Amino acid sequence: MTPAGLATAAPRRVAAEIAWRPLTAGDLAYVAALEAQIHAAPWTLGNFRDAMAAGYWATVGEREGRILVYGVLMLAPGEAQILNLSVVPDARRGGLGRALLHRFAAVAAERGAAQIFLEVRAGNAAAIGLYAAAGFVPVARRAGYYPGPGIDAPREDALVMRAALPLPAARGAPVGNA
Repeated sequence: MTPAGLATAAPRRVAAEIAWRPLTAGDLAYVAALEAQIHAAPWTLGNFRDAMAAGYWATVGEREGRILVYGVLMLAPGEAQILNLSVVPDARRGGLGRALLHRFAAVAAERGAAQIFLEVRAGNAAAIGLYAAAGFVPVARRAGYYPGPGIDAPREDALVMRAALPLPAARGAPVGNA
């Protein structure tokens, strides 16, 4: 499958129709290409490779063989941090981001985390709304954390958000990397 599939409109379906599985080495080039199309400051192939080598919990959600959502979660004693949670543009607003967020929370809680953190661009109102609806609250602001979209573009602040685990909607959510 090529990243050009990102531009193909997928029919809107519920998140329950997604097949979840671990991110594999064979997915890395494709996911990195998706990442470059989705984000102003994307993770590189090397970033994804390093995350896998470090043992971070990484997953993809696909429908009809096409990856639509993916993410990386770092687990530490007592806490977890969402490092990457991405949904391809033509699959947004279908519950996929929420589904992955709750998978992350369920995995973190199952593995003993009492809280979960993430960073988000201060200007990303849609993502902030998703996280706030799930129980995340802002706890800090990192000035100029994210690079701008162009070489001369101003840097953007990050909001650090935190939620206690388990998230109310994550209780009973399926866990495991599949």
